[in-house]
Amino acid sequence: MSRILNAASAAAVGMTATAMLLLAEPGFASDLAASANLPAITLPGADAPQRDPADATTTSEQPVVTLPQSPLSENPDSERRDEPAAEPKPALDIDSLAELVAATDRPAEIDPELRCLAGAVYFESRGESLAGQLAVAHVVINRAKSGRFPKSLCGVVHQPSQFSFVRHGKMPAIRNAAQWNNAVAIAQIARDGSWKTQAPGALFFHARYVSPGWRKTRVASIDNHIFYR
Repeated sequence: MSRILNAASAAAVGMTATAMLLLAEPGFASDLAASANLPAITLPGADAPQRDPADATTTSEQPVVTLPQSPLSENPDSERRDEPAAEPKPALDIDSLAELVAATDRPAEIDPELRCLAGAVYFESRGESLAGQLAVAHVVINRAKSGRFPKSLCGVVHQPSQFSFVRHGKMPAIRNAAQWNNAVAIAQIARDGSWKTQAPGALFFHARYVSPGWRKTRVASIDNHIFYR
C-alpha cells in the first residue's frame, strides 16, 4: 500500500513539474488564447500580434473602429476665414431733383410695370418740369394703392377712359429717346419714393385749359396741370 502511495506522489510531482515547464515556455500563453478562441489583449505601447493570413479558424476578431477625422484637418484650405465686410456705398449728395434724375441709372431691362409708369410720365407730361412729371407718376402709384382703381400700375394706366394717350388698350410709339430715358428715371424715383412729390395724395389731374367742374380737393398746381384728391 505504501508503495502505491509513493508512486502516486511521484506521478503528481512529475505532472506539476511538467506543467511548470510548459507555462514557462515562450508562446504558450498566446497559443492557449488562440486555442480557447479568446481575443488577444495588447497593452498600450506594445505591437499588435501578427496573425497568419492563412489562419481561417479565428471567428472572434474584434472589429476595428476608425474615428472620423475633422474636415478641417483633412482640408486646411476649407477652414473658415473671416472676410472683410463690404464697404457701404456712399450716399449720393443730391441737392435737386435734376441731380437725382441724372444720377439714376436706367435698368438694362425695363419691367412691364415700370414701362407703364414711364409711359404715363412720357405721354402726359414730357413737356413739363421734373416736379410736374414726378407728380403725374405719383398719381398713377396712388391710384394703384387706393383700392378704388386697379391694383397694378399697368392696370391703372390702361383703365378705359382714364388716360387719353391710351388708344385701343395700347400706348403710341416712343419718338424721343432722351425724353423717354428721362421719363424712365422719373418713374424709378417715384416708385422708389426717393424724392418727395409736390402733390401728395393726388389721384386726379387735368390740364389748365379745361374745366371739368370736379368737386374734389385741390392739392397742387404744377406747370400746366392741376392735381386733386
